[in-house]
Amino acid sequence: MEVPALAKKLWCVHKQLIVIIGPLLFLPLIFALPDKEGKCLYVVVLMATFWCTEALPLAVTAMLPVCLFPTLGILTSKKVCPQYFLETNFLFLSGLVMASSIEEWGLHRRIALKVLSIVGVQPAWLILGMMMTSSFLSMWLSNTATTAMMLPIANAILESLFGDMETLKRKCKGKEEPENDIINGPSTVKLTSLPSLPTEKQILSIDIEDASEPPETRTAEEIQSEARYQLKVWKGFLICIPYAASIGGTATLTGTAPNLILIGQLKSYFPNCDLINFGSWFAFAFPLMLLFLIVSWLWISFLYGGLNMRLCFKREDHRAKAEARAKAMIVEDYKKLGPINFAEAAISFFFVLFAILLFTRDPKFVSGWSVFFKNGYVSDAVTGVIIVSILFFFPSQKPSLRWWIDPHASNTPYVPLLSWKKAQDSVPWNIILLLGGGFAMAKACEESGLASWIGEHLEPLAQVPPPAAVMLITAFLACFTEFASNTATIIIFLPVIAELAIRVSVNPLYFMIPATVGCSYAFMLPVSTPPNSIAFASGHLRIKDMVKTGFVMNILGILCVSLAMNTWGLAMFDLSSYPDWAHPRNTTAANTSIQHSLAGNTML
Repeated sequence: MEVPALAKKLWCVHKQLIVIIGPLLFLPLIFALPDKEGKCLYVVVLMATFWCTEALPLAVTAMLPVCLFPTLGILTSKKVCPQYFLETNFLFLSGLVMASSIEEWGLHRRIALKVLSIVGVQPAWLILGMMMTSSFLSMWLSNTATTAMMLPIANAILESLFGDMETLKRKCKGKEEPENDIINGPSTVKLTSLPSLPTEKQILSIDIEDASEPPETRTAEEIQSEARYQLKVWKGFLICIPYAASIGGTATLTGTAPNLILIGQLKSYFPNCDLINFGSWFAFAFPLMLLFLIVSWLWISFLYGGLNMRLCFKREDHRAKAEARAKAMIVEDYKKLGPINFAEAAISFFFVLFAILLFTRDPKFVSGWSVFFKNGYVSDAVTGVIIVSILFFFPSQKPSLRWWIDPHASNTPYVPLLSWKKAQDSVPWNIILLLGGGFAMAKACEESGLASWIGEHLEPLAQVPPPAAVMLITAFLACFTEFASNTATIIIFLPVIAELAIRVSVNPLYFMIPATVGCSYAFMLPVSTPPNSIAFASGHLRIKDMVKTGFVMNILGILCVSLAMNTWGLAMFDLSSYPDWAHPRNTTAANTSIQHSLAGNTML
């Protein structure tokens, strides 16, 4: 059999081969280390391999600790199973339920159209509006749902600005022939659970074909040049939405799974650390998100032709007329939504209440409302579940008070704001299992002594200045997560990073926070995140476009995280000193940490 044919056959069954050969290949790890450490490392490496290759579904791999840790004598099942539904999972669940109620009543579409009508329709401002809306929505909705909702809106606006995409490609075909084969080629990304684009376009688009167009007076070269410019702008619109969704998800604890992994592992490794909660994370991460969003907007607008003199001066030309049509389309679509109804108003109220209660529970710089309850009893998870529980019985239509007085008056039908079926269908249970698998892995690394063993072998990194280490950690994880799930990435590396911080006598938050944020900065490849895949599936982007844009985005993200950690993050979390809560419960690690602390515990 020829080598290419054999390679092709092996590739067809590579996932099955990994599942069969992987456990056998890593068996020497069990005997290379002390008993428990070696067995735990075996499971960690095996799960990391399955996660990175997706040989098994991510959620199935996440359940392996339930069978492997007890059978290998690492942890009892009584210690493993509770890790799959900690209070962190309930906080995540409450955020998802709140998001499903927003989607149920279309409040997200009203927010999107309102923002776009405010920012204007010049390409740079419209890109900014798209990024602002996407980032805000992804703070509360999933990044995938935000991208799936915003891309059709962008396509409808672009069609009113530039016309049909196929016509646009034909106009610039002369010099872009080699690219068109790629641009027009069928997408290899399959989307089965997301709404199709034409359905959303039918909702959003208006008839623009009746608009009177003046006779064409431009030369063929001018038409071709303008078409190339419009195609670049179109790509900028498509690429900015998934990037903004990934950036926005970092601003809240419930915005993306790695943030919750950080909270869960902090509580496992450092039970006395109470510095990170919904309010304190938002106070740190929201300014970082805004900073990164602004520099990303400048980069994308510069790269895709949105930054020009038209931002400052108005011109009456064919572009101005197209922008006027787009503006009219946005206004018209917003009017079609009608006045805000009772359900939308109720959802808005509970959404704002949800956010305010989470922010003010224990903001650290002042006393929060949690002081009215027994200390340590009320957490962010309790707050979230209280609010979302109300959604299941609060009416979606204004109750009729007249019905109670007049026996002949009709009553409005009772329909709650959210049904359990809708909530159940909207919750990605696989992510909840993935979170649980991460917490179980962290628990095993801690109790088996594997984290301490790894920390001992990382001591040479103590020579690296902490600010430089922050940049290296962020860069490494941002690159690693281009090829693996961001949740799996942070699960694998966060215990190692925590132990590294202890060994070099650095505040663990100084390393763990940038690692967590860096896992969300995956911009270079379609497979990096589901939002990237959705944008690439439109068929109008090439991998070259994403790599070119995403490489600089990664650099900008690393610089922004480094700036945030060494300025307001330093002050907020007192990162310049080694905290008392950071002494681990593991005896070996504690002794080593004390030796380092005696040598000097000043970080900067």
